[in-house]
Amino acid sequence: MRLYAYEAGQCDVKRCTARKLIRLGVVTPLRRLKEIPKSTLLLSPLSDKALSQEDKNARSITVFDCSWRRIDEFSAFLRRRNARALPFLLAANPTNFGKPFMLSSAEALAAALFILGHVERARAIMSKFKWGDTFFKLNEHMLEAYRRAKSSVEVVMAQERFMYDFGFMAAKRRRDR
Repeated sequence: MRLYAYEAGQCDVKRCTARKLIRLGVVTPLRRLKEIPKSTLLLSPLSDKALSQEDKNARSITVFDCSWRRIDEFSAFLRRRNARALPFLLAANPTNFGKPFMLSSAEALAAALFILGHVERARAIMSKFKWGDTFFKLNEHMLEAYRRAKSSVEVVMAQERFMYDFGFMAAKRRRDR
C-alpha cells in the first residue's frame, strides 16, 4: 500500500511528522492538490464515512498535512467520495497530547494502517518518533476494536462507546440541547 502526504505548508517544520516521514522515505510527498490520486483513501476529519475494513483493498492512503486551525480552507476537497474519517483516538504527539481527534499526520497514517490490518507497518511508522509507542498505549483498545469492526457503521458504534466511556458523549448531549 502506497502512502502519500499532501503538504499544505502550514505547519511548524520542526514538529511536522509528515515531513519527517517524507525525509525517511516512508511517505511520498504531494505538493499540489491535482497530484493526489483519485482512487486513494483520503484521510479527512470532515468526511461523513469512517475508515473500516470495507476499505482494506485500497491501494493507497493520503494524509492531508495542514494546520488544524486552517482545515476549513480545504473543506470542499476533504469531502471527496473516497475521503474517510478516522474514529475517536487520542493524540500522543507533544503538541496535542491527550486531545481527541487531534492526530499528527504520522498518527493518522499509523491509525489507518492499523485499522486496515497492517499492524506491523503502523508500528514501524510510529517507531520513528520518541512518543510513538505512547500512541499505541493510549489507543490500544480502541484501535483493536476498530480493526475488528467489519463496516463503517460498526466503527462508528464502537467510537460512540469509547466517547461515552471518556465522557465526551455526555458533554456533547448537553451542548446539543
